[in-house]
Amino acid sequence: MIQKLAEKNGLPFEWININGADESEIMRVAKEYGLHEASIKDSLENDHLPKYERLQEYTFVILRVYDPQDSKVADTVKELTNKIAIFMADSHIITIHKNPWKEIENISNGVVKEGVCKKTEHVLIELIKAGLKSFNQPAGELTDEIEFYEKQVFLKNRKAPILKGLYYLKRKADVFRRLMTMSFDMVDKIDPPNHSNVYTRDLRDLHIKQQAIFDSLTENTNHLLNIYFNISSQKTNETIRILTIFSVFFMPLTFIVGIYGMNFKHMPELDWAWGYPGSLVLMGVITLCIYIWFRRRKWL
Repeated sequence: MIQKLAEKNGLPFEWININGADESEIMRVAKEYGLHEASIKDSLENDHLPKYERLQEYTFVILRVYDPQDSKVADTVKELTNKIAIFMADSHIITIHKNPWKEIENISNGVVKEGVCKKTEHVLIELIKAGLKSFNQPAGELTDEIEFYEKQVFLKNRKAPILKGLYYLKRKADVFRRLMTMSFDMVDKIDPPNHSNVYTRDLRDLHIKQQAIFDSLTENTNHLLNIYFNISSQKTNETIRILTIFSVFFMPLTFIVGIYGMNFKHMPELDWAWGYPGSLVLMGVITLCIYIWFRRRKWL
């Protein structure tokens, strides 16, 4: 569906929004405004990463915003985000997206139609700022999930496996971190060091903040996974240690029982009156000696 969110009769530019990414509508708009076929191809790719490209006639930007599916195990760029393709020229700006994004209407009604944006570049900056701010929600959710799993790893001893949850947590953090890294080139070109202003500087500060948050979340998730594996390994080693101790106690006893369980005809101890209690006393003495030895070595 093609919408005109701003027209030249009241503004110095027009804003065309294509919601639904219908290919026939996109090609019609592309022909009317002279959009390059390579840019159109990129705008139709659902899993395209953030991109900033300055052509002779216009600037082409691909923006990814947080828009997850209902599935709790969503962990890819396509499943966690919505792609917004933006074509910006001095006289017009065109936005293309497959799934609805309410921030476009908010910017149109609250910023553009109020006359705050004087140029298409200002609209582009507002769109990118809204896209970066959309990641505030997953940042908070991932932080809460990390705290939850930290409690499970450090404070509780539950039998339910948490490795699957940690895996999806790591995947999501890696996806958002990669998107922030890929967005750097876009922000850096919009806010060059020699031509920085209030609007573009605010955009760079927001990107730096989001990048730092997801870098920290990724590192914390990796540390938590390493700690989980170390604790699991430690528990396994403790179990093996206990089983080994039990086996050491029973090995000499099994040896004695094995000897006197042999069916030889001439075994004088079998005829002794004190043979049975003597063997029990011998087993007890051996067990006590092993216990004292373990205590002195501080293995118990």
